[in-house]
Amino acid sequence: MQPRVLVSGQPVATMTSQILVTGCPFTIPGPKPQPCLTIKWLMPAARVLVTRQPAIVQPAPGTGPGVCLSPEQIPNGPPLVAFVQPRVIAT
Repeated sequence: MQPRVLVSGQPVATMTSQILVTGCPFTIPGPKPQPCLTIKWLMPAARVLVTRQPAIVQPAPGTGPGVCLSPEQIPNGPPLVAFVQPRVIAT
């Protein structure tokens, strides 16, 4: 999250934001655990930039438009987004 632009007092997430991933199971089979540590977001805003980076667009809480990645960049499936800011509309 970047601290300079706030919406309802909260920082805006951009495509380069480092967001804490919690509750990710070890979903990749094999001898070494592969939890999700990062998310590659797939739905940037087309016209809304925050500190020169596209804002993340999430239509509603639930499965997010992205892919969870392990430390070795192995896809673990889509992220589950628990909260979104409904007052700002971007395209």
